[in-house]
Amino acid sequence: MNVEHLVTMANQIADFFISEAGDEAAPKEIAAHITKFWAPRMRAQYLEYCAKDGAGLRPAALAAAAFLAPVKATSTTA
Repeated sequence: MNVEHLVTMANQIADFFISEAGDEAAPKEIAAHITKFWAPRMRAQYLEYCAKDGAGLRPAALAAAAFLAPVKATSTTA
């Protein structure tokens, strides 16, 4: 998926949870939402982007990465 699209989606999620839960609780809520609704490939790409520099992400969206479990590689061979 396009990284800019992931950034946009993460920031929209962050905006919502900041308004609902506040700045302090938002990162955990963002991480829970991403875990529940994003495909493993999207989560892996997001974590990789956050680890590089996370440019363009709201601080809460960037902080959410610390609450996301690493995505395990899936094997396509039996």
